[in-house]
Amino acid sequence: MISGLKILIGILSFWIIYNRLVQIPHLKDQFLHLFSEPGMYLVIAVTLLLMPVNWGIESYKWKRITSQIQSVSYKTALKSVFSGICVGNLAPGRAMEFLAKIYFFKPENRPDVTVLHFINGMFQMLITVTVGLIAVSMKLNKTDSSSNFIYYVIAGGVCLIVFFCWAILNVSLIQSKLKLIKWFRVKDTAKIQFSGSLIIQLITLSAIRYLVFTSQFFILFNALSPQNNMLETMLSISAYFMLTSLIPMVSFIEPAIRAAIALFVFNGGDDTVIIVLCSTFVWIINVVVPSLIGYIIILREKIDFRSARAN
Repeated sequence: MISGLKILIGILSFWIIYNRLVQIPHLKDQFLHLFSEPGMYLVIAVTLLLMPVNWGIESYKWKRITSQIQSVSYKTALKSVFSGICVGNLAPGRAMEFLAKIYFFKPENRPDVTVLHFINGMFQMLITVTVGLIAVSMKLNKTDSSSNFIYYVIAGGVCLIVFFCWAILNVSLIQSKLKLIKWFRVKDTAKIQFSGSLIIQLITLSAIRYLVFTSQFFILFNALSPQNNMLETMLSISAYFMLTSLIPMVSFIEPAIRAAIALFVFNGGDDTVIIVLCSTFVWIINVVVPSLIGYIIILREKIDFRSARAN
């Protein structure tokens, strides 16, 4: 049922995009015109160069957060992250990403590293949701002055933020409760705890990484549509990344869902083609290209995922 729902979301997303696009006269000509300027190649190059910065920061975060369980080199952390990006495409919400990431750790450490994978994601989500929540509230405040919908959005966002903070501060409790599941029952398991300095470092790195991938979208969008209001554009980008982070994606319809979300938060208009292009390009740069790198790593490392389990 869940898979069918995701497919339905994808179909609806394609329908939204199609209906927006068919209303634009001379669509093909406009599409080609977007890349007629030589300067666009420089913009795309800069956006591409920010990809390794984005995932490089994430890899360093991964190295730092797992160091209390097992110390690995930065190179190993990079391999782990890129392999995870690749395998994450196989399930909605990137649910299988951890299977590739934990392969680079000792079998007895993999259950605890699995816990850290999801906690690490919460650090990034804490930034994405907090900034996105502020952006959505500001956008709704400008466009919808009547209903209580703003307060529902704020309440839902605050609940998520509280949950992320609770999970980060109580990771050892979560670790102990998970031992009820066979996968997490490992002898001599280390107790996971975060020091205040490590929490601050991980939050800071998550904030810097957030600035990197939001800048990718902004640079591309601003180059294609420079007349837009900068603040409004940044609010829309923040709302876009919050929604795409919260909605589980199915890889083969992910571009359509992302584009539909972008059209929703940017309110379409004359920039419909630009919005779809930006969301699709950023997805290709930050997910497709790293997935190809991860696939190469998986082939070179001869990873057998049947062995990616604790002894």
